Amino acid sequence: MPSVQLLLNAMRTAKQGVQVNVGKDSDEYKEIVTTLSIHSKDMEALGVSDGDSVRVESEFGEAEFRCKQAKVPEGMVFVPYGPPTCKLMGGNTDGTGMPTSKGWMVNVEPILN
Repeated sequence: MPSVQLLLNAMRTAKQGVQVNVGKDSDEYKEIVTTLSIHSKDMEALGVSDGDSVRVESEFGEAEFRCKQAKVPEGMVFVPYGPPTCKLMGGNTDGTGMPTSKGWMVNVEPILN
């Protein structure tokens, strides 16, 4: 199973903000926070297609996401903040109250069904 090292950036989306009002237990919210936006060439290197699942592993933990081909820089992936990204974050906040959430080098590998 191929594994690729990519730069992960967590972020908030407008759609995610709207869904917070509906509730974090809704299927729509869960779909938003488990979607990983990835460049087509990185998908090819992993051997995955739109909708396939991948495991993302940081030095602090791992989480599963569903791939979505997007207009993002090659070598970089984006995921909305949520419970899965919390599994990837460390606890150090450097006094800011928020752990570092951008620019993590992570290993990404396909999950075979």
